[in-house]
Amino acid sequence: MKSKKVGFTSIEEYIGTFPQNVQKILEEVRRTIKAAAPDAREKISYQIAAFELNGRNLIHFAGWKNHIALYPIPSGSEAFNKQLSQYVDGKGSLKFPLDKPLPLKLISKVVKLRVADNLRNAGTKSDKKK
Repeated sequence: MKSKKVGFTSIEEYIGTFPQNVQKILEEVRRTIKAAAPDAREKISYQIAAFELNGRNLIHFAGWKNHIALYPIPSGSEAFNKQLSQYVDGKGSLKFPLDKPLPLKLISKVVKLRVADNLRNAGTKSDKKK
């Protein structure tokens, strides 16, 4: 169930528009992201919940009618890609069904890989300025 409200100013406000059971799942995703990327800052981007690091969007998550989505997918090893395969939907997004347990360790791994990509890209960007 994608929220119908437009113009969110915080993740709390965004999550608060969902039914209680979905709010609990979204909060679990939020805590998992915070634990995996403690230096990331919460924000609203594209009218969904997001985190940024080094001035760049790191990860987005959103509630929908039947699933929670996480965007974007980092590149990883063949084994990692195999782990993600059951959740991949389209290009660059993961869908976690609301009626199944969240794969929190996998979500944490996704976020940590995104952090590594972010830090690598931030280093490259700052090196170019020198």
